[in-house]
Amino acid sequence: STGKSQLLQAAAAIAPRSTTTAGMGSTSAGLTAAAAKDGGEWVLEPGALVLSDGGACIIDELRTVNASDRTSLHEAMEQQTISVAKAGLVATLRT
Repeated sequence: STGKSQLLQAAAAIAPRSTTTAGMGSTSAGLTAAAAKDGGEWVLEPGALVLSDGGACIIDELRTVNASDRTSLHEAMEQQTISVAKAGLVATLRT
């Protein structure tokens, strides 16, 4: 574990509401929101950014996130929201 990773872990420990994820393998849906069927009905499942609303979303090794998935972070960082339009569901979620 590098010093940067340990610093991120310490920040997660003191943040009032935080999520931690590794860049490698993180997808746009995993960071923002995913549509899933629940009993035959589509629902939105929150991703790491939504789960950490009011706290810190810590993405270790951000450079390893696929470039197309990384673009999903722009709205969250600039406007503190995530716009979702999946499976007929349209929502704006706070981050």
